[in-house]
Amino acid sequence: MRIEIWSDVVCPWCYIGKRRLEKALAVFDHADDVEIVWRSFELDPSAPQVPVETVAEALGRKYGGGPEAGRQMIDRVEAVAAEEGLLFRHHESLRVSTVDAHRVLHLALETGGPALQGRLKEALLSAYFVETENVADHDTLLRVAAGVGLDEVRVKEVLTTSEYADAVEADIREAAALGATGVPFYVVDRKYGVSGAQPSEVFAQVLERAWSEAHPTLDLVGGADACGPDGCAI
Repeated sequence: MRIEIWSDVVCPWCYIGKRRLEKALAVFDHADDVEIVWRSFELDPSAPQVPVETVAEALGRKYGGGPEAGRQMIDRVEAVAAEEGLLFRHHESLRVSTVDAHRVLHLALETGGPALQGRLKEALLSAYFVETENVADHDTLLRVAAGVGLDEVRVKEVLTTSEYADAVEADIREAAALGATGVPFYVVDRKYGVSGAQPSEVFAQVLERAWSEAHPTLDLVGGADACGPDGCAI
């Protein structure tokens, strides 16, 4: 089973949704047969490479009410995150571009597969929401990527070029084609779409349904008058 997840590394609901999916997978009998691939999505393509404001300031400017209103919005999402065991410091998070983080995530997928990409995704989310680091900064990206096992030379090559930029754009176009209007957005076996950070129970139901459809069982009728490994009953 393959789960593709469109998300952004500065999206709080993406981190919350990740924990909720992990909770569902923890009780899913076939979790070892599930492959998770992270797809790119930019929540704020206009965000700067060099930060000039915090997320709280940006929210207050966009929706009105100033930084205090922005902090109140963040308080609400931080309370939900805490219920999932995530201790955000989102008040200090910076509004920054994520395109380079997504390009490095594509590098991780190509060179180390879903497992390495998954480790990098978790590290980037933690760096942004818990450590309040600037995930647009190349030195930060290099350190985080190397910390989960990516080759430093290749990371530097990607960050000093436009490599994987086309892959990021392709992911974003595909999300729109699939009907995604926001993230997180989950696609299971290209048959089921789940929008938003749904409760773990919803994820569990989708996992069971997708597995059952991919691995149907026969309804057996009868059973008598047959030969088996021990011979035939005559």
